[in-house]
Amino acid sequence: MTSPMLIQDPARFGRVAVLLGGTSSEREVSLDSGRNVLAALRRRGVDATAVDGIPALVAALNAPGGRQFDRVFNILHGNRGGGEDGVLQGLLEALGVPYTGSGVLGSALGMDKIRTKQVWLALGLPTPAYVNLQRGEDVVAAAHKLGLPVIVKPACEGSSVGITRCFKDADLVAAVELAARYEGSLLVEQLIQGEEYTVGVLGLEALPSIRIVPAGEYYDYHAKYVAEDTQYLCPGMTGAAEQELAGLTLAAFFAVGCSGWGRVDFMRDRAGKPWLLEVNTAPGMTSHSLVPKAARQRGIEFDELVWRVLETSCRDQEGRR
Repeated sequence: MTSPMLIQDPARFGRVAVLLGGTSSEREVSLDSGRNVLAALRRRGVDATAVDGIPALVAALNAPGGRQFDRVFNILHGNRGGGEDGVLQGLLEALGVPYTGSGVLGSALGMDKIRTKQVWLALGLPTPAYVNLQRGEDVVAAAHKLGLPVIVKPACEGSSVGITRCFKDADLVAAVELAARYEGSLLVEQLIQGEEYTVGVLGLEALPSIRIVPAGEYYDYHAKYVAEDTQYLCPGMTGAAEQELAGLTLAAFFAVGCSGWGRVDFMRDRAGKPWLLEVNTAPGMTSHSLVPKAARQRGIEFDELVWRVLETSCRDQEGRR
């Protein structure tokens, strides 16, 4: 059962900045998400304006004539100007401006796959074995420590950016070269072979799971944002297995300090065991995105979902995100 909405009158939100675009590697996805969010808010009577990137937002919040916005709907994706790594959240906290989604800690940890895994492992939550590969270190040795096959990826990027699946030693050098195009540490992770799932979080509830079935071998960037033949089965499971995944989702999400809304990604191996991959604190809201698909299964159409996400900015009024 879905909780009732907290706010009925769009005027209570005041002037809303829909923060989109930015300067991260996920800019184009964010622009697409932001356009959809902006349109949905306006359809429901919210006074919403698109703002492209953090510098433009700062200028609007410090305008000579007074602050132009009362709160921020953050739909930036990624780090280093992407607004999903805690930097934006710290800025808005300092300025006293309410915003959607996770706070500083949850955003920063969620963006860093290695530190997220360290928290999960400390709590006994299942996540694939990994090596934190520093630049210049021996990737072959790291892969052999884990055992092939492995995944090589940047530790602080999203949207499947810079990821390579490696089944033999000859794959590893090129994989590191691709991942090293992005700043930060590199993650070499045990490849779990099986089915891919994702579970959205809205407030304190897990949404129905989605099993992702790409037409190709993997759910890569093309399958996520371009292809029209990827299948999304929702709910992905039923009964006790679905309940287990929901419980694991909430445990993993809150363990790293996340709040408001987000998404947790899994692999389910051939023996049926779920493995945590990563948490997303500002998921996509494009036509291909997963949280809207799961919400629809729960009876929450896109415009209502966007409204409910905006409600997560209202801790100043409701005492919670």
